[in-house]
Amino acid sequence: MSQHGLINPMVRNIRALKRDALMRQAVRIEEEIKQGMKKPYNEVIDVSRDNPHATGMKPLSFFRQVIASCIYPELIDGDKMPLDVRERAKTLLECLGGSIGCYSDTIGIPIMRDSVSNFLTRRDEGVPSPPGNIFITHGSDHGFGLLLTMLVDADRSPLVGVLTPVPSQDFGNATLVALGATAVPYYLDGQQGWRLHTEELQRALRSAREVCDPVALYVINPGDPTGHVQSRESMEEIIRFVYEEKLILFANEDHQDILIGKGCMFVSYKKVLAEMGSPFSDAVELVSFHSASKGFMGEGGLRGGYIEVVNFDPSVQKEFDRLISLLGLPVIGQLALDVMLNPLQPGDPSYAQYQEDIQHIRETLVHNVTRVMEVLNSLPGISCEPIQGGASIFPRLHLPHSAIHQAKEEEQLPDFFYCSRLLEQTGLCVCPGSDLGLPEGTYHIRLCIMNPVDTMEEVLRRLGNFHKQFMKDFS
Repeated sequence: MSQHGLINPMVRNIRALKRDALMRQAVRIEEEIKQGMKKPYNEVIDVSRDNPHATGMKPLSFFRQVIASCIYPELIDGDKMPLDVRERAKTLLECLGGSIGCYSDTIGIPIMRDSVSNFLTRRDEGVPSPPGNIFITHGSDHGFGLLLTMLVDADRSPLVGVLTPVPSQDFGNATLVALGATAVPYYLDGQQGWRLHTEELQRALRSAREVCDPVALYVINPGDPTGHVQSRESMEEIIRFVYEEKLILFANEDHQDILIGKGCMFVSYKKVLAEMGSPFSDAVELVSFHSASKGFMGEGGLRGGYIEVVNFDPSVQKEFDRLISLLGLPVIGQLALDVMLNPLQPGDPSYAQYQEDIQHIRETLVHNVTRVMEVLNSLPGISCEPIQGGASIFPRLHLPHSAIHQAKEEEQLPDFFYCSRLLEQTGLCVCPGSDLGLPEGTYHIRLCIMNPVDTMEEVLRRLGNFHKQFMKDFS
C-alpha cells in the first residue's frame, strides 16, 4: 500500500496516546535489564491499565478449570476436576458441537442470550430482559464500536456527535473519530467525587449543537478511571436529561461487581429506568454494556461481553444482529462470559473455593484502597478523591511551575514528563491523565489497584520515593 493509498483519512485523525510511548519505553527498559544493564530495580511494573493477572492476581479457580476442561475434554471423563466443573464444561461443549475448535453460531453460542437474560433479570430484581434485546460481543469496547458503526454516517452533515465523559478511556473517542463522528466532551467534577452534573451536560450539548448533531450520551458507572459510583438521584437526572433532549443513553457498567465504598451499591440504569415508569421507561433508548474483562473475572485477554438494548425499534435490532454476524465471535470469550453470568451456588462442590477466591480479591482491593489513600494523600503535591468502585485510582498531581516549564522546554506534556521519568528511574509504568482527555493545566495519573498486596506495596514504595525526590528537584 502506497503512502497515499487506501488508508481511510479518518484513521489519520485518531490521536496518538502518550501511553503508547511509555509502553515502548518500558519494552526498551526490560530489554536493557535482560542484557545485564544495572538499574535500581529488577523489573518493570505496569499498572497503567486494568490488567490484574499480569501483576500476579490469581484468576478464579472455577473459571480456569471450566475453560481447561473445555479445551482438553479428557478432563471431563476423569476425576481430577470437581463434579460441577465437569458438568459445566460438558454442557458448554454440547452447545458447541463437542469442541471449542468449532465455529459458534454467527450471533453466539445458542444458550448465551438466555444466560444473559436470566442474569439481568436476577440482578435487576425481576425487571424483564427479553433475549431478543441482547447481543453477544467481543467485549464492551467492541459492542460500543459496532453501535457507532450503525449510527454514524461520515458523509452526513452535520456530523453525528456523542457526549463522552472526561476523564475516560480513549477507545470510544478514537472509534468516533475513525468513523467520522464527533466526540463531545463533558467534564466530571473532580472536586465533588467526580460527580456528573446535568448543568455540565447542558453546556456540552449547547456547544455541540454548534458543530454537530448530538445523538447520544455515554456514561461509565462505576467510573473508570475515577472510581465514582453514581447515586440513584444522579441516574434519574441523567435519564430525564436524555428523555428531554431525545438522546440515546449508552451505559458502560463493566465494573458493576467491584464496589469498595462503605455502603456503596450498584444499581443499573435499566432498573432505574424501569422503576421511573412512564413516560421515561417507554421512550428512553438505552444501551448497556458489560464484559468478563473487568471486575472479579479480570479476563481481559479472552474478549467476551454483551450489550442489552431497551426501547429500540425491532428493525434496528435486526440490522444490529446482521452486523454482528459478519464478524464472528471468539468461543473462549463466550465461555468466560457464561461462567461470569452463572456463578456457583451454595451446595455446589466448588462453591467454597469460589467464595474464597472472590473474598480474597475483595479483601485485597479494600486493603489496597486503604493503603493507596493513606500513602498518596500524605505526599506533597498529590491529592486523591475517595474511591467507591472500579479497579483504578486517579490522583491529581500539583506539579511545581519549574517542572511544568521544564516539560514544555522538552516539548512534552507535564504529566507525561512526570510519568516518563517515573518509569525510567523506578521501573513503574502509570498512565498520564492527558491520555484520558483532561484539559491543559490539570494533571493526573491513572494506576490500577487490582494487584496483589505485595505488588501494590512495591508500587507505592517506588511512587512515593520518586515523587518526593521529584518535588525536591523542582522546588
